[in-house]
Amino acid sequence: MFIEQGFRGKNEIWRYIIGLVLIFFGWQILGLIPLVIVAFIAAGDTMAFIEAAESSFMSLGIDSNLFLVLMIFSFAVGLAAIFLSIKAIHHKKIIDVTTTRSSIDWSRIRFAFLLVAITNIVFFGINYVIEPEIFVWNFNLVPFLILLVISFLLLPLQTSFEEYLFRGYLMQWFGILARNRWVPLVLTSIIFGLLHGANPEVAKLGNIMMVFYIGTGLLLGVITLMDEGMELALGFHAANNIMAAVMVTTNWSVFQTDAIFLDISEPSGGIDIVLPILIIYPIYLFIFSKKYRWSHWKERLIGTIKAPKSKEITEI
Repeated sequence: MFIEQGFRGKNEIWRYIIGLVLIFFGWQILGLIPLVIVAFIAAGDTMAFIEAAESSFMSLGIDSNLFLVLMIFSFAVGLAAIFLSIKAIHHKKIIDVTTTRSSIDWSRIRFAFLLVAITNIVFFGINYVIEPEIFVWNFNLVPFLILLVISFLLLPLQTSFEEYLFRGYLMQWFGILARNRWVPLVLTSIIFGLLHGANPEVAKLGNIMMVFYIGTGLLLGVITLMDEGMELALGFHAANNIMAAVMVTTNWSVFQTDAIFLDISEPSGGIDIVLPILIIYPIYLFIFSKKYRWSHWKERLIGTIKAPKSKEITEI
């Protein structure tokens, strides 16, 4: 099973500590160097640079597509650091942290991607019909085409980094430590939510956004455990962020892009934040469970984990 594959390779605690330090260094230090350089040039002096840092440099007027690429670059370096940790520190195969299947099931990724993308488009269409006055046509052909290329080619690097970190690397480690499935499911969901706490949406809408982020992490964790692999979570996460980047942008969200529409409404944290978790997410789970014939929910979500007895499995 998926978490049990974490026992493969070398799993001493010090290896995970070094791995996490390496991942943090790649993601938050090495990966941010290009953004810092561009931001410093745009700021013109040290004081302006320091002030702009408080808004993650979004106030400097850097081209939105360039800014998006620079942000994604940090996640790409972080993803490379995860793969390096898996291979060089833990002596595992990337597939071991991805899926229980012999190879990545790309059809699962495509299905989840299309399901989430179509759902997002449909709900945006409904919202547009109900409240057309809150949307402003923002389409600009050349910047949008550049955004489209960036979104489909590069944004999956950002979402894959988060999935490999939370639903792969950390979920398997927490499972090894706890010897059950519910602890890694809960912990990775909470940490996933907390790391999104710095997003401007939280400052704008309040702590109710944390309910959304933690709930989303919980959904992605359940999908991974029930399907014995990350493919559905990878497709789901990529579709969600790509749709957020290309369909609608705002002046305050983490994704400020050359999207088709600009939402000019005054944001407020309310039922529309909780609605996906209460209604839409259970529907996703129902569709996935029927299509892939999930069973043994209790065992897969809260069951115990036993270390394999075979030395051959634990030290490959």
